[in-house]
Amino acid sequence: MQNIPEIEDLIKLISKLPGLGPKSAKRIILKMINNRQELLKPLAHNLGEVFKNVERCKICGMLKSSNNPCNNCEDKNRKFSKICVVENISDQWAIESSSIFQGYFHILGGTLSSNSNNNNREDLLINSLIERINNDDIDEVILATSATIEGQTTAFYIQDSLKNTKVKISKLAQGLPVGGEIENLDDGTLISAFKNRKDLNI
Repeated sequence: MQNIPEIEDLIKLISKLPGLGPKSAKRIILKMINNRQELLKPLAHNLGEVFKNVERCKICGMLKSSNNPCNNCEDKNRKFSKICVVENISDQWAIESSSIFQGYFHILGGTLSSNSNNNNREDLLINSLIERINNDDIDEVILATSATIEGQTTAFYIQDSLKNTKVKISKLAQGLPVGGEIENLDDGTLISAFKNRKDLNI
């Protein structure tokens, strides 16, 4: 293969994407180069637009356009009494596709480390979660963090942070495999976990 710096740099970048290695990256790049007008040019444009205009909502953590208000926060036609707390956008998408949950989402954007001193509380929007509970008359918070050490540490920390609220706190049932990631679960496992979630207020 020719040593072209631009292509080599692109291979390295695309190889960092989930599920892709150097061989897959090379096939993707070759496809784009052979279809410059149909694929490469519009992709370059769209990536630029996403970089400039898509950001994380500072209230709920969902993705939003910087030019528009967050649909999750501003949609006054929906009135739910539950908030499902997840680690990442991919977890939210997995739960939405199962159609088991009707309510608001709160995306943390990560987890606390099991040995963390909780310095990234603001990054995880936990203060914002408390404000949403108080302002939106939320009856229940469902902790849908992964069954990893970090996910469980984060769930315990959120539970402790909400102890002064009157909201019911529940956690997905342990139909979740230990060490499992929410986004990788099938619909049946997710539905079972939601239906059998555990009340943490007891």
